[in-house]
Amino acid sequence: MADLRPGVLFDVDGTLLDTNYLHALAWWRALRATGHDQITMQQCHSAIGIASEGLVRHLTGGEDAQAVDRHSEEYEPLKADLTAFPRAADLLRACHDAGLLVVLATSGQEGDLEWMVPAIGVSQEVIAGATTSGDVEEAKPEPDLLTVAVKRYGLDPERTVVVGDTVWDVAAAERAGLPSIMVTCGGIGRAELLEAGADEVYADPADLLAHLDSSLLGQLARPLGEDTAGRA
Repeated sequence: MADLRPGVLFDVDGTLLDTNYLHALAWWRALRATGHDQITMQQCHSAIGIASEGLVRHLTGGEDAQAVDRHSEEYEPLKADLTAFPRAADLLRACHDAGLLVVLATSGQEGDLEWMVPAIGVSQEVIAGATTSGDVEEAKPEPDLLTVAVKRYGLDPERTVVVGDTVWDVAAAERAGLPSIMVTCGGIGRAELLEAGADEVYADPADLLAHLDSSLLGQLARPLGEDTAGRA
C-alpha cells in the first residue's frame, strides 16, 4: 500500500472563485419565482456552501425541486460575470509545488468542474482530483465530500487541511476530523468563522499565499519531524 500523502482540500465557490454573491442573487430570484418570496437575499448568502437540495430545505423547511432547477437557470447567465480571486491559481500551484496533493471538494455538480477549473486559471496537472455532490449522499455541512476525498486520493488525515470560506465548510471539516483554514472573501467575517471553529482565517487566496510558510499548510508540507524554528 502506498504511503499516505499530505494534502489540501479546497472549496471552490467563495474560496477560489468570487461567486458567492452571484449564487445569492440566483437563489433569491429562484426562490421568489417558486413562491418563497419571504426569503431575503441575506438569508440566501448565509446559506451559500450548502448543497442545493439542502440549501432549499435550510431556507424553506421543505423540499422544492423546482427551486433547485430554477437556481441553475438563474445562475447560468451570471457565469459571464464570475472571476477568480487574485492569486487563486498561484496558491494552488504553490501548494502543489510544496508537495501537497491538491483536491477540489465542492458542493457543486461534477459538470461544474468543466467551467470551474478554467475559471480558476490553473493547469489540470496541479489538481490531483475532485469530489462533488454527485459522489456523496449528503454534501456540506456533512463531512462526506471530505472523507471521500481523503480515502480516494490516499491523503493522510493527520496531514490534510480544508480550505473554505463558510461556516458550513468549518462544520464539514470538523465532522471529518480535519483542521480548517478559512478566507473571508466569500462574505463571512473573521469573527464568525473563528467562532464556528476555523483554525486560521485569512482575507483571500492572496493573503493565504503570502503567509503560506507560516500557515497550517506550510507546516504540514514540511517533512515530519522537521524543526520549524530553524527555518528562515
